[in-house]
Amino acid sequence: MAPAEPNALPFEQKGEVPNFPEELPGWGGYIEWEKYPEKKEQAAKELAKYDFPVPPEFQFVPLPDTNPILEGVRWKYYHYAMGKTLRDMPDISWKYVQKEKSPDMIHVLQFPYNGEPPRTEITANADFFVRNHGGIPEIEAEEHFIDVEGLVNNPKRLTLKQLQDESIFPRMTKTVTLQCSGTRRIEQIHEYPGEGDELINAPWGEGAIGTARWTGVSLKKVIKHCGGLAEGGAHLEFFGADTYFKKGAVYNYGVSIPARKMKVNEVMLAWEMNGAPLPKIHGYPLRVVVFGYIGARSCKWLYRINVLREPSLAPVQMKEYIYFTPQIGKHNATYSNGFSIQTMPVSSAIMTPLNHDQIIHDGTIKLTGWAYSGSGWPERVEVSGDGGSIWYEVPWEKVSTKYFHAWRVWEMEMPVDAEGWLEFCVRTWDSSMNTQPTYVRSAWNWDLHVTSSCHRIKIYSINRSRPATAKRLKQLADRNIPMLPITHPIEMELETEDEYLHAMRTRRGRDPVE
Repeated sequence: MAPAEPNALPFEQKGEVPNFPEELPGWGGYIEWEKYPEKKEQAAKELAKYDFPVPPEFQFVPLPDTNPILEGVRWKYYHYAMGKTLRDMPDISWKYVQKEKSPDMIHVLQFPYNGEPPRTEITANADFFVRNHGGIPEIEAEEHFIDVEGLVNNPKRLTLKQLQDESIFPRMTKTVTLQCSGTRRIEQIHEYPGEGDELINAPWGEGAIGTARWTGVSLKKVIKHCGGLAEGGAHLEFFGADTYFKKGAVYNYGVSIPARKMKVNEVMLAWEMNGAPLPKIHGYPLRVVVFGYIGARSCKWLYRINVLREPSLAPVQMKEYIYFTPQIGKHNATYSNGFSIQTMPVSSAIMTPLNHDQIIHDGTIKLTGWAYSGSGWPERVEVSGDGGSIWYEVPWEKVSTKYFHAWRVWEMEMPVDAEGWLEFCVRTWDSSMNTQPTYVRSAWNWDLHVTSSCHRIKIYSINRSRPATAKRLKQLADRNIPMLPITHPIEMELETEDEYLHAMRTRRGRDPVE
C-alpha cells in the first residue's frame, strides 16, 4: 500500500506563519535552536497553539498491514507548524528514502523515517537500517564545518575539507556494527506492552542492525588538534542539524558519550560508508560512529562537538534510551530511576526461516542469523530446536569473520526429526563469556529497549523423510492440492472406509473390549 503524501494531510496554520529561516547557505533544513533560547521559546508557543493528534495505538491492537506500517502524522504536524524551513521536511525525507533505500525495505515508520532491511554480512548502503529522529537536512559538503568547543584547550571550527586533509588528520577505516536499541522490540510488545513515546517506539523486528566499513578520522585526533581536553572535560556532546521535538519543545538532536570512549580510539567522524560518500539518509556529509554503543550515540549530520563536565542534558541523552527495572512503568517512571543505555549487550537473532513459516524438509532445516556484542565479539553461537533444552553449537566454519566491533553472521543445518509446531531459538556467547537471558520477560523494560533475550521463532515442521508424511505429500501433489498454508482445509478424504476399518482393527479399536 502506498503511503499518504505528506502534504496531503489536512493541516491548517493557526495565526501568523512563524519565520524560522535557515541558518546558513548550503544547509537546507537546518535551524539552530540550542544557541537561541528565545527562538526555542517562540517555537514552544507556536506548538502550544495546536491540539495535535494522539499517537496511534499499536501495542494492544494489531499493527496495520501496510508499508509504511506507521505514518508519523503527529511528527509531520510538528514540522508543518514551524513554517517554511521545516514544513517540507517530511516530503524531502521521503524522497531520500525512495532514492537511497532498497525497494524491499520494511518502512516501520514513514516520518521520522525508520526502516528495516534484508540482511547480509557487510550490509549494502541501500539495505542498511535507518533510525532517524527528524527530517533529513540537505547540507552541501563544500559548505560544511564542525565547531569543536567547550572544555577543549583550543576551540576550533574545522571544515570537512580540513578533516579530509591527510596531512593534518590520518584516515581510519573500520568495520563497525551499528544497532538500534529497539531491535526486536516487537517481541516485548507482543508479550508485555510498554511505553508509547510520542516519537512512536517503532515496532522493530530483527533488522534494526547493520554492519559497514566506515572511513573518516578518529575523534581522538580531532581533539588533539584542538589542544586536548581542558581540565574537567569528561564528556563529548554531539549535535546534529536535524530538528527534534520533545513534549512541546524543540531542539537540535543532541547526545553525549564519555571521553574515555574517545581516548581508546573508538569514536570516528565518518564521511564514507562502504567506500562511497555517506548517503543523505545516513548523515551526509559527516556523522559520528561510536563503536559498540547504542546507535543513538552515532549522531548524524554532525555540526558541533561540545566538551562537558557531565553527560548532556539534551532530551535524547537525559530523557530517552533509559533502561528501567521491570517494576518501573507509567505509574512511577522518572528520568533518573533508570540507567542510560550505552554499550550494547550480547545478542543474536534467527533471520531465516521466519516466525510461523511452514517448512517441508528431509530431516534438517537451514537456519541463518547474526550475533553481536558491543563489548567484545561473538565467540560461539548455539541453536535449539526444542525451545532451549538441548543446544547445538553452530560449526565454527559456518560463522563469519571476527571483528572487534562488528557482528558475525552464521548458518546451521539443524537436525529436525520432530513434526508439528516447534520452537527454535538462538543464543550467543561473547569473548567475555556473557550470554543472553532465556526469555523476553527477563529483559522487559518500560521503554521497550534492548530485547537481548534468546530470539525465538515457531515453525511448523513437515518431515518428508517420514513415510506417512511422504505418502500424504504425494497424495496432495497427485491431486494438485497445496500443502501450504497448513490452515487451508484438505479438499479430499483422509482415508477410505476400508483403510479406516483396517487401521482401527489393527489398533484394537478406540474402546475397551470389556
